[in-house]
Amino acid sequence: MVYVIGGTFPMGSYDGESNEKPVHYVTLSSYYIGKTEVTQALWKAVMGSNPSYFKGDNLPVEEVNWDDCVEFITTLNQLTGEHFRLPTEAEWEFAARGGNQRKGNTYSGSSIEGDVAWYDSNSGNKTHPVAIKSLNELGIYDMSGNVWEWCQDRYGGYSSNAQANPTGPTSGSSRVNRGGSWDDGATYCRSANRNSYTPAYRSSNLGLRLAR
Repeated sequence: MVYVIGGTFPMGSYDGESNEKPVHYVTLSSYYIGKTEVTQALWKAVMGSNPSYFKGDNLPVEEVNWDDCVEFITTLNQLTGEHFRLPTEAEWEFAARGGNQRKGNTYSGSSIEGDVAWYDSNSGNKTHPVAIKSLNELGIYDMSGNVWEWCQDRYGGYSSNAQANPTGPTSGSSRVNRGGSWDDGATYCRSANRNSYTPAYRSSNLGLRLAR
């Protein structure tokens, strides 16, 4: 896990998709977030099975829906006595942008997508082992590309109001996922880009990253 010192940042994008607007200021307390996406090795160690389409211990786990992730985290916490969870959408974006060390990059750690992301133009139509591409300002890997990552929040529109430690809407049928993937174009790998699926949705381009 990487320790992310809390701070205030402008969440969203002025020139991105409509669901990335309006840009609004968010203040976060400090937290921990996974240095990499959850690997198949970790998932197997906790759950005793591997649901992934692309197999490999150091590949990100995928074909996991939101409910699977909750079950995995519950079991992991029982085994370790820790309090892991999914990151909130705001925590995810703050970490992807580099936290208080952010440099305004389009992607997580660079404005050149190929430096930090496995996406449709360089992935060879598959996932890749975590932590091969360059890390971002906080020392975190693969927040752009490889697999989409589930967040804790329900999906909803942004407000222009400043917020502190937001946790998303209190109702809604879909959950947020972030980061783009191996089979998406570079625009989906931008740190501001947003996506969502119903909690039951599974795909070979969708995994998770832990927070605490």
